[in-house]
Amino acid sequence: MDDTSASPSDVRASSQVTRISISMPEDLLQELDVMVARRGFESRSQAIGAMINDQLLEHKRQLGEQVMMGTITLLYDRSVKGLQKQLADLQCEHIDEVISSLHVHLMDKQMLEVVLVQGPATRLQAISDAMSTLRGVITGRLQLMAATIPPVHPLIKP
Repeated sequence: MDDTSASPSDVRASSQVTRISISMPEDLLQELDVMVARRGFESRSQAIGAMINDQLLEHKRQLGEQVMMGTITLLYDRSVKGLQKQLADLQCEHIDEVISSLHVHLMDKQMLEVVLVQGPATRLQAISDAMSTLRGVITGRLQLMAATIPPVHPLIKP
């Protein structure tokens, strides 16, 4: 697989590309090439860049206090009495971090809820944990990105 040029999608808007060289066992390289092809990456560089970005985000999340944005995705049983109110109350309690939410009614009394959040990573993890551990929640996951949303209200100065 040729990896001699970086595509525009490999480059962050304000970054220049720097070429590096890495060494790896042949079997690992073959697995990388299979993943690149299956996931539709344009190059090994794009795939490796995405993996490094994921690891850097995870590292920042673990550090704790950096302001990040992301989503809390919940799948829950909407027939569990009081669960939807508890989730709404948690969102209200954390109004500084909760930007928006969307829920979708699924089959078999299931509900998918996606909550857009922004704030210190440790606080977002605590909110996600509080929601995910409620009785009736089948699964919950916090997905973070190292980005911030512009101030929502026009009177708020950045």
